[in-house]
Amino acid sequence: MLVNKLLVALADGMPHHITELAQQLMCQPQQLNSLWQQVPPTLRPLLRQRDGFWQLTRPIALLSDQYTHTDFTVEVLSETTSTNTVLLDKARSGCPIHRHVVLSHQQTQGRGRQGRKWQHDLGECLMFSIGWTFSQTQAQLGTLAPIVALACQRALSALNCHVQIKWPNDLVIGLDKLGGILIETVRKNEQTHAIIGIGINFMQPEKIDNATSFQAACTQKNTPASLLLDKLLQEIHTLLIQFEQTGFAPFQAAYEAVHRDQKQYIYLLHDEQIIHYGRILGISETGALRLQTEQGEQEIINGEVSLRRPEQLSGSLKLLPRYLLLDAGNSRLKWAWVENGEIVHTTHAPYRDLSRLQQDWAEWGRPDVRIIGSAVCGIAKQDLVQSYLPHPIEWLTSMYHALGVTNHYRNPREHGTDRWFSALGSRRFTQNACVIVSCGTAVTIDALTADNHYLGGSIMPGFHLMRESLLHRTANLNRPEGQFYPFPTTTANAIATGMLDAVCGSIILMHTRLKERNHQQTVDIILTGGGAAKILGALPPTFVLDNCVKIVDNLVIFGLINWIEQK
Repeated sequence: MLVNKLLVALADGMPHHITELAQQLMCQPQQLNSLWQQVPPTLRPLLRQRDGFWQLTRPIALLSDQYTHTDFTVEVLSETTSTNTVLLDKARSGCPIHRHVVLSHQQTQGRGRQGRKWQHDLGECLMFSIGWTFSQTQAQLGTLAPIVALACQRALSALNCHVQIKWPNDLVIGLDKLGGILIETVRKNEQTHAIIGIGINFMQPEKIDNATSFQAACTQKNTPASLLLDKLLQEIHTLLIQFEQTGFAPFQAAYEAVHRDQKQYIYLLHDEQIIHYGRILGISETGALRLQTEQGEQEIINGEVSLRRPEQLSGSLKLLPRYLLLDAGNSRLKWAWVENGEIVHTTHAPYRDLSRLQQDWAEWGRPDVRIIGSAVCGIAKQDLVQSYLPHPIEWLTSMYHALGVTNHYRNPREHGTDRWFSALGSRRFTQNACVIVSCGTAVTIDALTADNHYLGGSIMPGFHLMRESLLHRTANLNRPEGQFYPFPTTTANAIATGMLDAVCGSIILMHTRLKERNHQQTVDIILTGGGAAKILGALPPTFVLDNCVKIVDNLVIFGLINWIEQK
């Protein structure tokens, strides 16, 4: 489109003669004026004409599709849905994305953290995504966002735009936002493909409150967007290589030095309601926010939370009640402290030693805490748990109907509450029909339709019970624990493989039944419990690729959270 080409030619803010512009656009000089009338109204007033030269009063964030960088392959698009989406699709299809950059002048579906839409006018924002392939797992890359934020901060400061970082990865000047970072990952071929989306307000946004821009903050007002991109990519390349080798720990102090709210009092909000208040001590080696509260020091992982300074709060916000949620399994107790639907702390312990629960209460408990639990253990263990807590526990049971889900179990009271609340918790992670697999002392494989009918499912011994039964009741099989192999050639490995095959086969059968019942609609699989990772590793690769298979820790807890939120 000639209008875009004309804007790209002028984007550097330098003077260009009309004959030069006409040659680039392969048109006549007299056509330029009519082309300029098609430029978006926000950019039209920037043009200055003198002695045959055209010049914008300041650079804009548009780059030539001929742009190159020494460390990256760069693809420049006029428009796309989202640069992150472009690279995500490439990664999922198996295309290499390492050191590949996609930049777009406009994004129709640009997004930021917590599902927020990234709003911009043409030329306002420098928006691009970087592909980088790591050998580390997704869990080991939890500090990737702070590293990228630090690299961006250094690049901007080197261009005399002195910004700070708002935890975890916003680029700010005072209380105004200059840019943001959104990282998404794909695990494929035993590698983690990270897509690092970056948006920088190059010009002052007209439609966004509490925002600033590179041009407003930079002392060198005529710095072109190409130079800013050069510096950003250079710093990101340098820090990512170091990060791969050393992790985040060597950068912790540097991050805290440019952390806007270091040693300041702040509020953490979820859905515009306060869930924490305290003084920031710093960040941990894992990137968690270290917050000193009335209950002591807490580490807050980066979830669906928003950070606010006291001067940013409205008077309608209030401190929310806290819940202690219990998942009492057959052999272990899991628990989570929850505020406003957000898990702020979780741990577990065997019933033989619940002193950790008592210690947690001393740190996290307060008079308004409500304790709610799901139990499949016996009454004796429930009484034991209660003896460690000063407030009464509300033990819930399976129900005929809750949160829009209908329970088709013939007698819900004999139905394991862990299975029921796992089904309710699954709705946090999929709205499709799904098979819910819990692998603990026993393995349960349950079916939930897309229209919220819980159909029940199957129960089989867990891996430990299977192995113990086989070893105690069969001669000459008392062997060391083996490993899963597609074609095991030792007895120990044959036992380990047989157990996993039994569970995986049951999952595939249930998946097939549910898919047939739902007339070929999408059926997802959610795995939870200590054996979830084993199961995922043993399922056929083609089955995993063809279906959405997720591991979700603490699925029962999420079910309890859903129940609480809708009461």
